[in-house]
Amino acid sequence: MKYTNGNYEAFARPRKPQGVDDKSAHIVGSGLAGLAAAVFLIRDGQMKGSNIHIYEELGINGGSLDGTFIPHDGFVVRGGREMENHFECLWDLFRSVPSLEVENASVLDEFYWLDKDDPNSSNCRIIEKRGQRVTDDGMFTLTKQAQKEIVELFMTSEDRLIGKKIEDVFTDEFFASNFWIYWSSMFAFETWHSAIEMRRYIMRFIHHIKGLPDFTALKFTKYNQYESLVKPLLSYLEKEGVHFEMNTRVDNVLVDITEHKKVAKILKLVKDDEPMEVVLSENDLVFVTNGSITESSTQGDHNTPARITHELGGSWKLWKNLASQSKEFGNPDVFCENLPEKSWYVSATVTFKNFDIEPYLERLTHRKMRSGKVVTGGIVTVKDSNWMLSFTMHRQPHFKEQKDNESVAWVYALYSGIPGNYIKKPVEECSGKEIAAELMYHLGVPENQIDAMVNSCVSIPVYMPFITSYFMVRKEGDRPLVVPKDATNLAFIGNFADTKRDTVFTTEYSVRTAMEAVYQLLDIERGVPEVFASAYDLRELANSVYYLSDKKKLSEMELPFVEKHLVKHFMKKIDGTYIEELLKNAKLL
Repeated sequence: MKYTNGNYEAFARPRKPQGVDDKSAHIVGSGLAGLAAAVFLIRDGQMKGSNIHIYEELGINGGSLDGTFIPHDGFVVRGGREMENHFECLWDLFRSVPSLEVENASVLDEFYWLDKDDPNSSNCRIIEKRGQRVTDDGMFTLTKQAQKEIVELFMTSEDRLIGKKIEDVFTDEFFASNFWIYWSSMFAFETWHSAIEMRRYIMRFIHHIKGLPDFTALKFTKYNQYESLVKPLLSYLEKEGVHFEMNTRVDNVLVDITEHKKVAKILKLVKDDEPMEVVLSENDLVFVTNGSITESSTQGDHNTPARITHELGGSWKLWKNLASQSKEFGNPDVFCENLPEKSWYVSATVTFKNFDIEPYLERLTHRKMRSGKVVTGGIVTVKDSNWMLSFTMHRQPHFKEQKDNESVAWVYALYSGIPGNYIKKPVEECSGKEIAAELMYHLGVPENQIDAMVNSCVSIPVYMPFITSYFMVRKEGDRPLVVPKDATNLAFIGNFADTKRDTVFTTEYSVRTAMEAVYQLLDIERGVPEVFASAYDLRELANSVYYLSDKKKLSEMELPFVEKHLVKHFMKKIDGTYIEELLKNAKLL
């Protein structure tokens, strides 16, 4: 695997790989990773679109990047995607995909101009006491001990964190901070999740510490993720002649494994309930999306809870069948078995049919709901919610089908198994209207008005049994390498494949694994962009120290006598040096 920095190779066009006209591709799963793999095969591998087959278990493409209108029910999204400027592979992909909204522009152009005209920010990140903004919102409130624990995690190598949970490396002081509320609710981390993944996130996004409380670090699409990201990809691939095999479940990939070679030989699949086989040669490249966070999702309605299930879907069963053939194909049980009961499992999409809720949102956001611009700017988290409830309202309309009087919000509960503050039931047992009622209670709607307001909206809950599986405690090898050792025509793509240093649960990770897979199997003459190295940039580290200490200078920090003496001695040594300049620029001096 070859990684590169800078624009030398980023702007170069690779030459056509030798023998590519004789090759074909079989992509299992039409989520972002699968669609991205197809684009890279065509754009950089110069493979004919007609030689590419995408197999999708469902009747709709897009995987977790969903967003749909269901007649008589309402709008549904199971989640949303937060993006930032250093998603190198994602933007490399979308610079080549034509926009469906703006003539003679790419999706990247459209996205870039949108963010220029309407940059993202949040005016309220944490509330409590029924709709009151927390007084220290915007501050991390990290004690000296908690700051020390973050630094210690940052400095610890991954191999020293194997088997450790987040709660094993932090104390109660850290978990009592606003930093943890911001962090856990934004990324969906629970205390029992992997300390390795927590460390990767800190290192990966150290350059965004400043923008964590107000979400200036983030960027969002104009519409829901399906319309803004998936539809342009589908349009591009359909025009290139890619074959989409819908309602087709791949149950197994039979791999011929010898001492120094692994060759995918047969695809065993079921299309429209009919078993089929596809015989493969080494010229048939197979890209497998192993595992899924939204597979087996169930949907309720305004009056009915989403059905609780832990049934494994096709992608998990496929991964298990592959893993039984070689330990190098990973260990799916780590991610899909014995998941904690208290985790995030439920989200809901609430469609407001009038503007009655606007005053309660406007006093927090200082923005109108239907301006076409940023509303909440990301999630708002309810600090004293038993469910650790969060909600967001993106730019409206969020769906093109929305009527003028409709506004769509997304709600999720980080904790299951705990009765709510207003609805005395766990969130997984609640109907859509009960989740909406709990939200309205925390927004400060008078209790005698909640029922009327609930009846004027439509709320659709979904239950997702594997939604935070990415973060389960794991060790090296539990996720298979993108291209396993000695594999000639087999690759794993998506967030359950293993690529170094990047963070799972991101669009970037899906696209990065797809790019790595295509570039390796076709030997593309172009490097994959390296993960942005902010953790190795002294300027970014100094800035993060300033903001993690809630904007204190070194002289203002609470330090023991000996440490204060050492800092004074250090200041004399750096007088007139680049280090002094760096610390001044970071406002630490």
